[in-house]
Amino acid sequence: MLILHCPCCGVDADETDLHPGGEAHLKRYGPESSDADFEGYLFVRKNPKGVHLERWRHAYGCGKWFLAARCTVTLQVFGTYPAQTLEPPADVQDKIRAVHPDWVWEGTA
Repeated sequence: MLILHCPCCGVDADETDLHPGGEAHLKRYGPESSDADFEGYLFVRKNPKGVHLERWRHAYGCGKWFLAARCTVTLQVFGTYPAQTLEPPADVQDKIRAVHPDWVWEGTA
């Protein structure tokens, strides 16, 4: 079972208390953008095998969104952090690189 720490309320919640929100750190486009940009935002997503940065909502707790770094192969959680964060905190990046030395933060898509 996947257990994530909600950085907003401090609770360790299992996946039944959470709601997934997809890939984190995306550059979001609205309908006023070009068709190509909007299509890319809606339909073109990475689906990596390995480290993935995701959005989660503590649905049956505080109700707030947060971000998590985890491995999709092993379900190892490297850390969670507030949704307003523009990039993974240094300690989370260090934990990822300890297991996946070739991992590189690519920034906002």
